[in-house]
Amino acid sequence: MSRRIKRTTSPGDRAKELEKRRDSDRPKTGSAHRSRKADDRKAGDRPFAQRAPGKAKRFAEPRGERPEPVAPKPLKAAGELPLPTKVQTVVVTADENGMRVDRFLEARFPGLSFSHIQRIVRKGELRVNGKRADSKERLEEGQSVRIPPLRLDAPKTVGVLSEAETKTLQVLRDMTLYEDDDVLVLNKPAGLAVQGGSGMTRHVDQMLEVMRDVKGQKPRLVHRIDRETSGCLLIAKTRFAASYLTGAFRSRSARKIYWALVAGVPKPKQGRISTYLAKEENEEDTIMRIAAHGDEGASHAVTYYAVVETSATKLAWVSLKPVTGRTHQLRAHMAHIDHAIVGDPKYFNKENWELPGGLQNRLHLLARRIVIPHPRGGFIDATAPLPPHMQQSWNLLGLEAERFDPIENAPEE
Repeated sequence: MSRRIKRTTSPGDRAKELEKRRDSDRPKTGSAHRSRKADDRKAGDRPFAQRAPGKAKRFAEPRGERPEPVAPKPLKAAGELPLPTKVQTVVVTADENGMRVDRFLEARFPGLSFSHIQRIVRKGELRVNGKRADSKERLEEGQSVRIPPLRLDAPKTVGVLSEAETKTLQVLRDMTLYEDDDVLVLNKPAGLAVQGGSGMTRHVDQMLEVMRDVKGQKPRLVHRIDRETSGCLLIAKTRFAASYLTGAFRSRSARKIYWALVAGVPKPKQGRISTYLAKEENEEDTIMRIAAHGDEGASHAVTYYAVVETSATKLAWVSLKPVTGRTHQLRAHMAHIDHAIVGDPKYFNKENWELPGGLQNRLHLLARRIVIPHPRGGFIDATAPLPPHMQQSWNLLGLEAERFDPIENAPEE
């Protein structure tokens, strides 16, 4: 005869279990969130105004049911190489497959400055399988990379920050829209560059130095936005996340929405802009021009736009969804259809056009929202508020930032 044994728990154990359940059920707050499943989202959590009846689903929501993804184990970091005092050749590992040349060097040699990386690549000192390589070229597993002697900045002791570094860290915290162990989304202010250039002493990439981990690895830029553009900037905190998120951008799994104030009212009020863009550089400036298919350096660029609200016939609030990610794409495209973005010093060329009183002559372009798969499952969905100069313009023109944004229903190709 068998006897059933009934297991019992003490009141103390039951209390602990109840507290664990409460902790797991407690909602997270903030202007950005990571969603495990689209169906779990509540209407109140949506960063935009509620959708009008009959509207199609927002582009950011996954189509149909998705199985709960299993969180992958972090990839093992490639061993950091010792200070290279002579030319050496290394082999690209499986973990480094698909990495850009500049990111490969940055990952292998923490502390190597951006300017130093660009210099050795430009001079042809770094070679992949015996050939000169571009900094944006992507590496493949098994390739041989010739690395010249490098000058590394001494890594700073983790956890010991100077007063200036502590202030920089606080500035980054104040800019943070979303953060977890793998990903950071910043609300970059207008006027702050993402990367350094000639005469540039302060930029996001340099500020991230204060966030190096115990292995000396610092967070990595996943994409870039123009210096005068404000809004969502995605940062990878680990090499694993950087590889995953870069792949998501390359496969166009990332969805981005921009807001802009433009001259005039585009007709039709919703449309698609498709052109080829080529870069023109001179000693003082870089600008993108509309090019023909087949022109040297020309790349295809596609942008969807939708007019959200207008101020008479002189100005329009336009929502933009870039399908491709070319330099100055949105700015060049809006100028191309004769509705340049207000305050754009490069592309605003409308003659005898006067800025309405009270509006600041600054670029009115905001990286409003980014939605991208999270490296460990679910989605990151971050929304940036209007920067001060755009909020001032919205107030003066009587534009309502909570209006439904029709760009959500735009195609994804």
